[in-house]
Amino acid sequence: MSSYNFLKDSKRSPHWQGFYLSDHTAALNQQNQQLNAVYVPRPQQSLAVITEVLADAYQRQQPVTIQLKTVDQNNRHWPDITTLIHGYNANDIVVDADRFIPLQEIRNVAFKNTEKL
Repeated sequence: MSSYNFLKDSKRSPHWQGFYLSDHTAALNQQNQQLNAVYVPRPQQSLAVITEVLADAYQRQQPVTIQLKTVDQNNRHWPDITTLIHGYNANDIVVDADRFIPLQEIRNVAFKNTEKL
């Protein structure tokens, strides 16, 4: 039998598991905050107002904040989308890398730096 003392050696080794646990706890706390965040519903804009703001944002290459009509199972709004408008057609806008958002799904849109509720 060896005289190796595991407890003595483990006291000298770095405690990586504690770091992993604290990182995991921090990530869970952040995820919990995001899940519990409440996004206040903005007024429903008309399709004419939505398309006017989006066309202006596209022409001037200004970022916009978009609130969708979509809600989760608890009837809470999803987080706003802040993006540049990369293109549009009669029914959709293109944001990010080829992500299409149907115009009918947009509740409210405003220029990022001049948002009005």
